[in-house]
Amino acid sequence: MSNTSLFAGYKIGHLHLKNRIVMAPMTRARSLQPGNIPSALMAEYYRQRASAGLIITEATQISPQGQGYSWTPGIHSPEQVAGWQLTTGAVHQAGGVIFSQLWHVGRMSHASFHQDGKPVAPSALAPDAKVWVVDETGRGQMVECPQPRALSRKDIQTIILQYRQAALNAIQAGFDGVGVHGANGYLIDQFLRSTSNIRTDEYGGTLANRIRFAQEVLETIADAIGGERTGIRLSPFITQRGMNDPQVTEAILMLAAWCEEKGIAFIHLAEADWDDAPQVPEPFRQTLRETFSGTIIVAGNYTPEKTEKILAAGYADLVAFGRPFIANPDLPHRLAHQLPLAEVSDPGTLFGGTGVGYTDYPQYRATRQ
Repeated sequence: MSNTSLFAGYKIGHLHLKNRIVMAPMTRARSLQPGNIPSALMAEYYRQRASAGLIITEATQISPQGQGYSWTPGIHSPEQVAGWQLTTGAVHQAGGVIFSQLWHVGRMSHASFHQDGKPVAPSALAPDAKVWVVDETGRGQMVECPQPRALSRKDIQTIILQYRQAALNAIQAGFDGVGVHGANGYLIDQFLRSTSNIRTDEYGGTLANRIRFAQEVLETIADAIGGERTGIRLSPFITQRGMNDPQVTEAILMLAAWCEEKGIAFIHLAEADWDDAPQVPEPFRQTLRETFSGTIIVAGNYTPEKTEKILAAGYADLVAFGRPFIANPDLPHRLAHQLPLAEVSDPGTLFGGTGVGYTDYPQYRATRQ
């Protein structure tokens, strides 16, 4: 596999990536409390994985309202910006490239994160979903999401400005760019789908209206930091969390055409990754490639064989790996040399905790000494 294009360099905007392997965003809930501040432990975690061509961080809330899970980091306070500087400095020193993933969860939240007890969403429709919340005893558990309140037009404009400020904060923190989280049933995805968006104003109804919020978020970010440093993550074939909208692929392709016109750097497809998940239809991949000439990243349980095939077909430029990076900080080295991959030793360490199950996984060379 070492002779395939996965290990060739790649250029995205002004950035040169040493390979086409992306570390996909994964929530690990290790931020310092109070304040959801990125920690030195997080900096070490990302530094260990800097051999990826590109790292996209765990989802990072753009505002207190944008939080939906306990102990996830933010990028809206000076303390959080300073905390992220530890991570970007460590990754850059190790020769890596790193983007921040900007996040507003919308209705995928819990009353405890909001003064009025109400998450927000395009419409007052509760998701059939749970989020991870730590209670007063310090124990984390999955809890049901309540019914949200519908955003007003004024609310929407405020959130758009919060995205802009978060992008500027990311650049101040030393990130090379940002990826907007528009996938997996979170706020932007909620606007895209008729199952979660039943608005009757300019942000709902038609496809053109349902993509408007995503367009305005991306436009304000691109105008602030440059389209070449701006991307978006989308999930056209993920249906859980009450998001099964048969029109969503049309909305995403319409948005992709706009991204092409605007010069957005990348579209990151979060594909379903469970064993019997539906496959992404080839006609969709063909149409997306014909529509968008920028960088396409794919993520979703990719095997070496599947990776080689999609790169050779030209349907993707970069391939993101999530869970394999948890126990394999040197994943690119292992893939290049066809070395065995380690497995997560304790699933209980995935969310929250210390360096155990986080920064203590060894590189392959160390395990062979």
